[in-house]
Amino acid sequence: MRKRSIRIAGHRTSVALEAPFWEALDRLAAARGLSLAALVGEIDAGRGTRNLASALRLYVLDRAKEGALSTPEKGHETKG
Repeated sequence: MRKRSIRIAGHRTSVALEAPFWEALDRLAAARGLSLAALVGEIDAGRGTRNLASALRLYVLDRAKEGALSTPEKGHETKG
């Protein structure tokens, strides 16, 4: 687990996630031209009653299902 402090809606909060989730969130934020804090803020705003760590993990899972985290492996590029 890796704990990070992030400022969301003007206040600081700490979130503990496994390193692969932080890496995926960093990639997803960069792909959208957002800072990690901005992406986490968006997820936080829409999470309802779910805790923030769970909301972040589910966001990454949803994006993975959509293929947003897919990168072609060497030798397996799609032709088009």
